[in-house]
Amino acid sequence: MEWWSQPVAALHVDAVALARARQQQLTKPPGSLGELEHLALQFAGWQGRVDPRIEHLHIRIFAGDHGVVAEGVSAFPQAVTVQMIRNFTSGGAAIAVLARHCNADFAVVNMGTATPTPELAKLVNVQLAPGTANFCDAAAMSEAQLSQALACGADHAPVEGHLFIGGEMGIGNTSAAAALTSALLSLPAATTVGRGTGVDDDGLALKCSAVQRALARHLTAEIGPLEILRRLGGLEIAALTGAYIACAQRGIPVLVDGYICTAAALLACRLNPGARAWMLFAHESAEPGHRHLLQALEASPLLNFGMRLGEGSGAAVAVPLLQSACRLHCEMATFAEAGVSTAEGP
Repeated sequence: MEWWSQPVAALHVDAVALARARQQQLTKPPGSLGELEHLALQFAGWQGRVDPRIEHLHIRIFAGDHGVVAEGVSAFPQAVTVQMIRNFTSGGAAIAVLARHCNADFAVVNMGTATPTPELAKLVNVQLAPGTANFCDAAAMSEAQLSQALACGADHAPVEGHLFIGGEMGIGNTSAAAALTSALLSLPAATTVGRGTGVDDDGLALKCSAVQRALARHLTAEIGPLEILRRLGGLEIAALTGAYIACAQRGIPVLVDGYICTAAALLACRLNPGARAWMLFAHESAEPGHRHLLQALEASPLLNFGMRLGEGSGAAVAVPLLQSACRLHCEMATFAEAGVSTAEGP
């Protein structure tokens, strides 16, 4: 059995029951905090404690380039991947700002860029390959590269902590996410391809054509999720997949970001169905394919702000919401503590 098929950690059902009993005694009408109450119970089950908290947050951004950029699928040149890595590590990117204010353990993992990446603070240079191959012409990764990328993601997942957010960076990776979504859900490229970095109508047509050609080249009746990932994915998407599975195995919940991250989440669940129990979904992206992934995962995203930046930014925006859920659950007084009468009387 491969490591990614090993069982995930068990949920703490006793802690959920105790947390639910506490909620029933808090100074509020039953259910009046809506989804916040459910979130607190989920974290009680994940952490095995009646008073869950979110204090130790890990954010890892996995970066990698994509050969499909040669097909004209992006509004930005491939050099932007490395330029954005610099921006992440210097603190100027959206996710860097949010990670700083979340007091998160933050780092970037370069899985493989087309241009050299210098040594930088908060950067791990793995560089498995100079990006993936153009999936219109060949499989994106070799079997060895895929195995290494999955394992690297697991290696950079936390071994302990309250929450993990994975982010991604890679010019061309919305094309990879669209191809993966189409392959996993049997959808045409026109349904899953969006504007990504902001391509115009001509760029959108090129992008859709590239994804459709890749599907025609690589999809066969017997192909499974691992081979779909190898042929159509990215090094950073494979790393995210490995990280999500490893977190579930170690008992650490993950907050899944947007389109690319949710494609990795679906792959993780196809490889290890137990991983789904350790996932929360932060938001619904403006990319059209994202809602299909969320439906397949039976996921209700916390936010819908029309975001499509990636980087893990949508997930980081949702962190204060989760912290509020836990703080309300832990710090509100019970009826007895506050001397407030219950609905049944004093």
